[in-house]
Amino acid sequence: MLYALHEMQRALLSPYTYLAEAGSRIFSEPGSLYARMPGASHLAADFELAYRIGKDYEKPEFGLNQVQAHGTEIAVLQRTTIETPFCHLLRFKRFSDDPGCIAELKDDPAVLVVAPLSGHHATLLRDTVRTLLHDHKVYITDWIDARMVPQAAGTFSLTDYIETIQAFIRHIGARRLHVISVCQPTVPVLAAISLMASAGEETPLSMTMMGGPIDPRRSPTQVNTLATTKPLSWFSSNVIHEVPPNYPGHGRKVYPGFLQHAGFIAMNPDRHFQSHWEFYQNLRRGDLEDVESHRRFYDEYNAVLDMDAEFYLDTIDIVFQKHLLPRGEWFVRDRRVAPEDIRDTALLTIEGELDDIAGLGQTEAAIDLCRGIPDASKRHLVAEGAGHYGIFSGRRWRETIYPQVRDFIRAHDTQKDTASGA
Repeated sequence: MLYALHEMQRALLSPYTYLAEAGSRIFSEPGSLYARMPGASHLAADFELAYRIGKDYEKPEFGLNQVQAHGTEIAVLQRTTIETPFCHLLRFKRFSDDPGCIAELKDDPAVLVVAPLSGHHATLLRDTVRTLLHDHKVYITDWIDARMVPQAAGTFSLTDYIETIQAFIRHIGARRLHVISVCQPTVPVLAAISLMASAGEETPLSMTMMGGPIDPRRSPTQVNTLATTKPLSWFSSNVIHEVPPNYPGHGRKVYPGFLQHAGFIAMNPDRHFQSHWEFYQNLRRGDLEDVESHRRFYDEYNAVLDMDAEFYLDTIDIVFQKHLLPRGEWFVRDRRVAPEDIRDTALLTIEGELDDIAGLGQTEAAIDLCRGIPDASKRHLVAEGAGHYGIFSGRRWRETIYPQVRDFIRAHDTQKDTASGA
């Protein structure tokens, strides 16, 4: 019922949202007569703020068409390599006319970026992907909004997530693959690779885990507290709703994106209010650079997707309430998840000093769990002054963290090639 009421409210407000957008353009477009009126910038600011508060935020595009690689400007083409009902595997294929550059591109390590399925779209990692493309062949998981998946496709569980990652690793080929997981997927990625190792399969050369809840008992945050102070039945009763008839996934039980977004805002309401107030003031002053920066951030931040109910409840139950992974008691299709069985995959864990989503020590816990990996192939990095988003996006990611990730991948890529005689 709540989802249906939300859709009704959205439909009722949409005409006013479109009017606000029109008003903003009328009083701000350079060619408009009204833009020359006294006070036009103030009216345009009023209208745009109303428009951005009320508008729908669709999934953004990656928009990665060109990058610098090996000293050359190269073209990038986004391709869908595998399609499943709940996830697409994307490849960012790089092209160059320079024979020397082509040879270097072919020699670059392959990286699979596992994006979070926790509200935002994979495009939240645009800066991560753009930076990696300088030195790597890049794949990324592009999770599908559950409201767009027909019920005939079945449900999607945490086990399905693990098996999806395994299928993608096998498709790309583990022999020269490095896996990077950001936030939520650190847990299922560690499970996926552990199960492959236990079964005697080849595993990726390295795994880099960034700001994830491997062991949420360490330095619990507000996110962890919420998950542990309510029983699982509370989440099932209060945040799970059916997709209304106007979407392909009509009838599917989901954790709706609009509720997730409300939760994001509730974590730091003062910060978001201040950001919008500064945006409004910058509009009135005509500070277009800061205005555009705000638009870019919130176009991404406000675009959220629905999660299948089974996956969400599995995550709350297994990861945040029972802590089955660090306790060594997680079984997937009757097979125990045993990180200690991983031996041939190097491990880099990264945490932000100021991370208020995955507290210090939660990701580092993977170092202790992966006892079979030699100490020389394990490393932990704490990014000073970095919050959650700062470890994979922004200047600190590009200038401080990424060079260490790149060097770690290169070092272990070379070691495996040498060992295999390649």
